[in-house]
Amino acid sequence: MFAVIQTGGKQYKVAKDDIIVVEKLDGEAGDKVDFGDVLLSGTGADVKVGAPLVKGASVTGEILEQRKAAKVLVFKKKRRQNYRRKKGHRQNETAVKITGIKG
Repeated sequence: MFAVIQTGGKQYKVAKDDIIVVEKLDGEAGDKVDFGDVLLSGTGADVKVGAPLVKGASVTGEILEQRKAAKVLVFKKKRRQNYRRKKGHRQNETAVKITGIKG
């Protein structure tokens, strides 16, 4: 069985025992999390498409770890002006293992 869920403004196709990395979710490692925004669910040829969500469907998961993504560098420069600025940013993210799909 698989499902398409929406979290953090992005959509993910998931199945049982998948590990996905999503935008930061509240909670510690080992906490359970429930994704209620299921856009599509099904098995093989039997697919339920939501309008916009599938009624009664939910996906449960377990938080594996809270971490930071790879650093993104922002570099500004104006030629011939000796103007250079370099900044870095690391986005927070959460690794989640999908434990069950209902509906």
